[in-house]
Amino acid sequence: MNSTAGPESTRALTASTLAFTVCFAVWTIFSIIGLQIRQELQLSETEFGLLVGTPILTGSLIRLVLGIWTDQYGGRLVLVSVMLSAALATFLLTSVDTYPMYLVAALGIGIAGGSFAVGIAYVSRWFPREKQGFALGIFGLGNVGAAVTKFTAPFVMVAFGWHTVAQIWAAALVVMAIIFWFATDDDPVLKSRLQAGAAPEPFMKQLEPLKNLQVWRFSLYYFFVFGAFVALALWLPRYMVGAYGFDVKTAGLMGAMYSIPGSLFRALGGWLSDRIGARRVMYWTFSVSAICTFILSYPPTEYIVHSAHGDINFNLSTGPVAFVLILFVLGIFMSLGKAAVYKHIPEYYPNNVGAVGGVVGMIGGLGGFLLPLTFGMLLDLTGLWSSCFMLLFVLVAVSLAWMHYAILQSYHHAAPQIDSISRDLPELADPSPLLLTEWNPEDESFWASTGKRIANRNLWISIPCLLLAFAMWMVWSVVVINLPNIGFKFTTNQLFWLTALPGLSGATLRIFYSFMVPIFGGRRWTTISTASLLLPAIWIGFAVQNPDTPYLLMLVLALLCGFGGGNFASSMANISFFFPQAKKGAALGMNAGLGNLGVSTVQFVVPLVITAGVFGALGGEPQLWIKDGVSKELWLQNAGFIWVPFIIAATIAAWFGMNDIASAKASFKDQAVIFKRKHNWLMCWLYTGTFGSFIGYSAGLPMLIKTLFPDLNPTQYAFLGPLVGALSRPVGGWLADKLGGARVTLWNFMVMTVAVFGVLHFMPHGGVGGDFTGFLSMFLLLFLTTGIGNGSTFRMIPVIFLTERQRAAPDRSEAAMAQARRDSAKESAAVLGFSSAIAAYGAFFIPKSYGTAISLTGNPDAALYCFIGFYLSCMLMTWWWYARKHAEMPC
Repeated sequence: MNSTAGPESTRALTASTLAFTVCFAVWTIFSIIGLQIRQELQLSETEFGLLVGTPILTGSLIRLVLGIWTDQYGGRLVLVSVMLSAALATFLLTSVDTYPMYLVAALGIGIAGGSFAVGIAYVSRWFPREKQGFALGIFGLGNVGAAVTKFTAPFVMVAFGWHTVAQIWAAALVVMAIIFWFATDDDPVLKSRLQAGAAPEPFMKQLEPLKNLQVWRFSLYYFFVFGAFVALALWLPRYMVGAYGFDVKTAGLMGAMYSIPGSLFRALGGWLSDRIGARRVMYWTFSVSAICTFILSYPPTEYIVHSAHGDINFNLSTGPVAFVLILFVLGIFMSLGKAAVYKHIPEYYPNNVGAVGGVVGMIGGLGGFLLPLTFGMLLDLTGLWSSCFMLLFVLVAVSLAWMHYAILQSYHHAAPQIDSISRDLPELADPSPLLLTEWNPEDESFWASTGKRIANRNLWISIPCLLLAFAMWMVWSVVVINLPNIGFKFTTNQLFWLTALPGLSGATLRIFYSFMVPIFGGRRWTTISTASLLLPAIWIGFAVQNPDTPYLLMLVLALLCGFGGGNFASSMANISFFFPQAKKGAALGMNAGLGNLGVSTVQFVVPLVITAGVFGALGGEPQLWIKDGVSKELWLQNAGFIWVPFIIAATIAAWFGMNDIASAKASFKDQAVIFKRKHNWLMCWLYTGTFGSFIGYSAGLPMLIKTLFPDLNPTQYAFLGPLVGALSRPVGGWLADKLGGARVTLWNFMVMTVAVFGVLHFMPHGGVGGDFTGFLSMFLLLFLTTGIGNGSTFRMIPVIFLTERQRAAPDRSEAAMAQARRDSAKESAAVLGFSSAIAAYGAFFIPKSYGTAISLTGNPDAALYCFIGFYLSCMLMTWWWYARKHAEMPC
């Protein structure tokens, strides 16, 4: 970065700020034109919140990638590309006329929001460290674009219509892109790298700082100071119209009273952070914000005091003038906080501003998406306009408490120890005692004295975390059965989609989760991934209480449940590091088998808890189910809420009870070698036949029973299959340890093929016939074999890769063999995770195959015959490469 700021730096800062202002104006365009679109389409509060929040979602998620691309290719090129792409989407918005297409266009408009991550990385490279806070604060003034939209867009919309607003804003982006390209130059860091002919730092390398909890703590701060700012900027016009009865022009002007200070004072926040420290500014921000949100959260209330002279009536409420004044103060301090958060990033991560700034901006931007949507849900559920400020008060209180805890901990350590900085909280002086610097489970004396106890503790904490993950992953398999009963008007194919989508997202996430443990550490990643389950659990609880919840939103929630599916890959990879080779089969079988119990647990527990008000008034009102003249009450929201306390407990247990293994660290590049290993792909195919079948049948069985045997209640039987499959998995691992994984796997696929023929024999055809007892028995046999096969295939993987690495060792020396064991442990852990990712697509394809086959032919026979063909291919592959005499890799 420049040691001094010169004319080029000033020009870059000025052009970037102007560009960000225009981008931000476009990013928040729906806060105004969305009001007219809402009237045209007669949208509900939740649908309106989704429309307003959709651009914020895109702009948030894309920030991480854009930040890294800025570090790699320079902010000048990336920012111009962002503006032109957003301009095209904004212009195309005027050519659509249906709600789904408005959402698609809104996704494109959201690209404009990604400009923040680009500008932060670009501007920071033009200024020395002591001036970066002020420079980034000046850049942050671009937030005033929200006020520009609120000031000008209502007048343009009233005079010419909202289409004109979109066209003018699109033209402004194009003009600004041209000006920016010709007014700026590449940043000094990029120039130096290009002159030296050096390659940009790899994408995955730039992600490494994200393993520090400090980054995610900063993200929480920004979730409030920026995410809540954007959310309120979007929500306030609607709030003003609904709570105080203003017209749209007045609401826009008064909303600007919040947006303007929330932008203009950001430069002051940067200057103060340079002068007195960002930490002190954050204290001011959180303290004042807590007071403001507490006052605003208090709903209008009337009191009656019974005195000796009669009743005295008075009310307590925040009038419009006081409301705007408090908002003005709140906007000022949130603006100071935004600058203070980003003062930290170039200080702590000078070489990764793009990646770290991108992820912090992404989480903050997600607040701008999630919070308006949650505001709408809270309003629908409570009827209280002030409920949005109640939520913000909780958020700022948690942020303040966490920050204060981190700072207090820094005072508990002596000054000479400051050089030893913890990766969890930079203020902590001592390294974490939960990091295992020496770990050798193959050493029998070490295992007996120390290793076994630690490994078992990690295993028994991992199991409930994984069980909860599977429960959240498969919760839709039970929820969808009850949606039509409480008023949701979804077709059978739509319900199958809701059942299948968690499998699709979970399988995709597993690909990334497979490589996270060696990068982040098992303890950290287990904590993060378990805590992420709170998002779908809480949101499902709110969404199912309103039959008008859009189907698109339900699809989003189904995708979020994939967080639970992703956890399996990282959990299995993590546990594999703790156990010696001879005990991996049983340990992985226990972890996976008891974790898989989450599927049967959710299918057993949810039908029970939705019949009672488990959480009392806190859980919401029941829904009425009427069938054949008989009515009963259902609390379907408990399907999500029931897991919340257990997820919190498991998260705490993982953080304080599990361990990271120093020797298990590896970069993505180190692990990516598995993509060159033939046996990685072969085992992906075989594991899809076992685990893909287990999870796919688990997801699809309730709806299949409901479709084929409509007179039966599928919730009474569906949990039995996953229960059998989960309990048999440790048996499969144990048998593989004793008899050999390939032999068990081969015979297992033979029985699976026979079992599918049995299902075809006992199911009804053409709506007649069928024997449910035989049908269920064959499915239970299928689940039994999937569980055994899951255990045996996962026993094969460590053996295969240890043998392969030992064969490739240059000699048979102890050092070469020790290196082979270390390499095989990392490779087999990656393969365990990656193969589970590929196999997890069964959770999508199997229920979707049922739905497609039924819609095309009237029955699921075609899907089942395809499964038989797949199992035959698995038998042939197992025999040829692993089970026959003189096989290439006997195991």
